[in-house]
Amino acid sequence: MKLNEWINHKFVPSISIPVESEPTPTVKSQKSIKLSVITQFFPPDYAATGQLIEELVKQLGQQGVNVEVFTSQPGYAFQSQTAPAVEWVDRIRIQRSRTAQLWSGRIRGKAVNGVLYTLRALLYLFRAWRRNNILLVTTAPPFLPIIGYLAYLLFRLPYVCILYDLYPDIAIALGVVSKNSWLVRLWNEINKQVWLKSKGIVVLSPAMKQKILAQCPEAADKIAVIHSWANPEAIVPIPKKENWFAHEYNLVNKFTVLYSGNMGRCHDIETMLEAAKQLQDEPIQFVCIGGGAKREELIKEVNRLGLDNFTFLPYQDKQVLPYSLTACDLSLVSVDAITEGLVVPSKLYSALAAGRPIAVICSQSSYLREMVAEANCGSTFENGDSQGLAQFIRFLSRDLQIGERMGKAGRQYLRSHFTPKVISQQYLRVLQQAISSDEFMPKSQSNVK
Repeated sequence: MKLNEWINHKFVPSISIPVESEPTPTVKSQKSIKLSVITQFFPPDYAATGQLIEELVKQLGQQGVNVEVFTSQPGYAFQSQTAPAVEWVDRIRIQRSRTAQLWSGRIRGKAVNGVLYTLRALLYLFRAWRRNNILLVTTAPPFLPIIGYLAYLLFRLPYVCILYDLYPDIAIALGVVSKNSWLVRLWNEINKQVWLKSKGIVVLSPAMKQKILAQCPEAADKIAVIHSWANPEAIVPIPKKENWFAHEYNLVNKFTVLYSGNMGRCHDIETMLEAAKQLQDEPIQFVCIGGGAKREELIKEVNRLGLDNFTFLPYQDKQVLPYSLTACDLSLVSVDAITEGLVVPSKLYSALAAGRPIAVICSQSSYLREMVAEANCGSTFENGDSQGLAQFIRFLSRDLQIGERMGKAGRQYLRSHFTPKVISQQYLRVLQQAISSDEFMPKSQSNVK
């Protein structure tokens, strides 16, 4: 295949994307839901899970659902260390517990802090269960879904789980615990009980669904695949020449590759670094915004190699995101091969909203490959394929119009599939089904044994 044919085949998108329509739920069913959401992270925390939950509960509130949130004081990535203990925002009641800050940058410290939050969530449940008729629990922290199980055991309160990450699978993949340890066996058994007693399980990708089915096939009829999302009204493409963020960090006249978000143990940072080494003599700048376990390692390696094509910035305030996310020419998303199917990069959706082409580093079996191909918004690269990534970056830097077409296609794809309104309606149907199944289940079958 000739070079120009290969480029057209691999990189040039078609922008014909079908628009999906979503039915609007009835007002009667919306008003019957009194929802309690339990999650450790919530704004003003910058954690992606917290920001997504905030948008979700606002959308549900607008659709008539009564919502209250139990969360903690900022403790992940934040500017302000305190927030009101109780406040009302858009008719949503938000209650925050104290947050422990024991070794917060380490896995062990995060685990301890998560346990303390879970215990506080249990106390909250004893006081608040009568106010609600359904519970929504997340895996932030990972063992939080057990609160849902206890709510059903003690109060017959139905619950739905949102599984952002799959544990203990991630801990095994990262070498934190042994696959054959007593802790893993216990955790897997608890997971099965939690899933079987739940009224609904939300996972973020088809791969995550398959992982759960392999462990607990009896839960098949409860699992709903609902993707993350981004708000295309809040994040709007801004030309770099008109973007103050791009001017402030001298990015206007440089082809800019942006990695925005967590640089954690589940992300492939090494392939990006190797590509940057190959491009160090070209007018291409890598900008890394955020934090995570691999951030300091990356900074040290960049300094050791003497690379000057990297800019490192901290997490940005929410109001800055529309500018930071669009101050680039290419967005980079990565998942480490060992955690494939266990985590889902939420940064993909905000990158789509920004209207920039996307390069995704992932395993050959990743569902992300199908998504990028369907959206015609960029290209995917196997873990370790730094040469292919560098070639793609170089190609886009020499033909900005192709990148613009990819960005427009990706944004159109997001608007059709992954907006807050579209996704919140999918969650609403899960909640309605959960309440209906609990109301109409015979008491002899619904009692916990």
